[in-house]
Amino acid sequence: MEKDNIIFREYRKEDREYIEDMIRKTWNYDKFCSPKVAKKMAKTYFINCFANQTYTKVATIENKVVGIIMGKQVKKFKCPIWLRIKQIISNISIYLSKEGRSAIKIFGNVTKIDDMLLKETNKNYDGEVALFVMDSDYRGKGIGGKLFKYLLDYMKEIKANEIFLFTDTSCNYKFYEHKGMNRRGEKKHTYNIAGQQADMRFFLYDLKI
Repeated sequence: MEKDNIIFREYRKEDREYIEDMIRKTWNYDKFCSPKVAKKMAKTYFINCFANQTYTKVATIENKVVGIIMGKQVKKFKCPIWLRIKQIISNISIYLSKEGRSAIKIFGNVTKIDDMLLKETNKNYDGEVALFVMDSDYRGKGIGGKLFKYLLDYMKEIKANEIFLFTDTSCNYKFYEHKGMNRRGEKKHTYNIAGQQADMRFFLYDLKI
């Protein structure tokens, strides 16, 4: 892979399917629901993240998106109405099936855990990493590190003094420690997925800039 082939730019509409596919594979949606519902879950997750950002940067190689990072300026953030409507429509599409309702409960549980982690910090952060996902075939090549630096540069420009993010054991959370972030909170939770128990840990990391 030649470094010159990597292009970093803002998100475009045509990137959506690549990103949803990365989300679907990264969080293993197909392991606990049908391909149809897995696709809807990835779409819903992406819409929720896109509705929670003020900054985007994607990495592309030969017009293929191989990574994306999204960030949010917390204090000045306001979600557009059209995105709120898309969120509602996307959530309803999942609720229409029994399998979808079962899958969406996982989203709800994760949101509750994240809310508890944030509340327990007793902090008002200036910035948030809303989404950070890489194509597994392109990890370990320095692309993720560059995307993360782009986000930090943005946070410095908007004078964000401290940022945070949520992650869990299904992700490469050690990456954030390597980048100097501090593990501020941790919660454990056990899920019953497709007849099997899955133990997970959820984290909140933060960083002073």
